[in-house]
Amino acid sequence: MAKWTPKHEAPEPLEGPVVATIVGGTILWFVLFLVQVPFYDWYDDRDLTWWIWTCLAGAGLGLIGIWYVRKRDAAIKRAAASRGEAPPPSK
Repeated sequence: MAKWTPKHEAPEPLEGPVVATIVGGTILWFVLFLVQVPFYDWYDDRDLTWWIWTCLAGAGLGLIGIWYVRKRDAAIKRAAASRGEAPPPSK
């Protein structure tokens, strides 16, 4: 079997408003958690409480993600400044 080799270069990664995207997703997970909490008994009767805890876990992991992408964004700007380039625009 022959080894597969790509026929073209990989495209550059897309950069967008990463921090805003992660913050928005985290808020969405937390709102979903808050909306489901009043119906805990309904979920418990149907053995579906994992839905509630999944939303809380998503919000918690989102907080870690916010911390991570803010540090990453700051590091990218520091690296650009040390090379003498204009820092990438904040999105």
